Amino acid sequence: MKSLSCALILLWLLQTSSAQTPSNWKIMDMDRPRPAVVDPGPPLPENRTTTAPSDAVVLFDGTDLSQWCALDGGPTQWILGNGYMECVEGSGYIRTVRNFGDCQLHLEFATPAAVEGTGQGRGNSGVFLMGLYEVQVLDSYDNVTYADGQAAALYGQYPPLVNACRPPGAWQSYDIIFHRPCFGSNGTAIQPARVTVLHNGVLVQDHAALRGPTAWMQRKPYQPHPDKLPLALQDHGNPVRYRNIWIRELPVPGTREAGRAEITLPEAMYDDYPGTYQNADDPEWLITITCEERQVRGHIIDHVAPLDFFPERKDRLFCKTVDTEIEFVRDSAGRVTGLSLFQGGAEIRARRRP
Repeated sequence: MKSLSCALILLWLLQTSSAQTPSNWKIMDMDRPRPAVVDPGPPLPENRTTTAPSDAVVLFDGTDLSQWCALDGGPTQWILGNGYMECVEGSGYIRTVRNFGDCQLHLEFATPAAVEGTGQGRGNSGVFLMGLYEVQVLDSYDNVTYADGQAAALYGQYPPLVNACRPPGAWQSYDIIFHRPCFGSNGTAIQPARVTVLHNGVLVQDHAALRGPTAWMQRKPYQPHPDKLPLALQDHGNPVRYRNIWIRELPVPGTREAGRAEITLPEAMYDDYPGTYQNADDPEWLITITCEERQVRGHIIDHVAPLDFFPERKDRLFCKTVDTEIEFVRDSAGRVTGLSLFQGGAEIRARRRP
């Protein structure tokens, strides 16, 4: 028994000794010590094809932007170059069509070769995991800014352990391991989001526990959110380029599965679904669909609790807690006129009430 206790203590020490913990420095304090500079080694080749593991989702291979959209679901205004995509000032953030939670993410970026601006105005962008937790992108090569806002910082919370930046214009890489926060039944965070980052192959964030969503000059508390959300890239007014982006979904804790693929629909589409739907063969059977903050909820008559549905593709949604799916039906004009509910091998068809 004693040896088992010692082993458990040793395991705990191994898991926590290398993890970064919060400090008492003020947010974006210019007096906060800046990380030492290290040379990450030879630069990445100028022309490079996508190299992704066989089980990865390739988000950008240099040929098209089909996996990306504007935040509202409309087409992105970023431009496609020779094997890269580039942020255009005023184009806004872009996000993935598909949603992700726990993941391994690889991407490569290049800040402008022509140096303009200083501090945060130089090659600024960002990688937002779940759209909420930012790994900063910045030209931090011989460029002074606050430590928790330089390249590879977890913005406003953790400076990188070292500055592994390459010169302006050179291609660089981030390899990120992300574990989403977990929330209790009362909505409080019972487990923080944790992030590990390798910048150009150099460890710069070591299983760091985020205090909440990253933000400018404030500490935002955790708020309950879905287990999966889109990945986003920031438009900060600088023409930063990205290429070779792929992601591997990691298994849900306690399982070997990453969960079913899901997407975030364009904002306007969530306005199409709300209403009450009635089964023509059994007028007593009703399902009421509501949408709030992009969450589709269905309340079936006689069911005690409503069911939350998540989009797998346009008009096809599934429930994570029970074996139930719904598919909305549209007329020739594109209006939603009904739905089919699939449960236990049975299909219930219902028309939308006027």
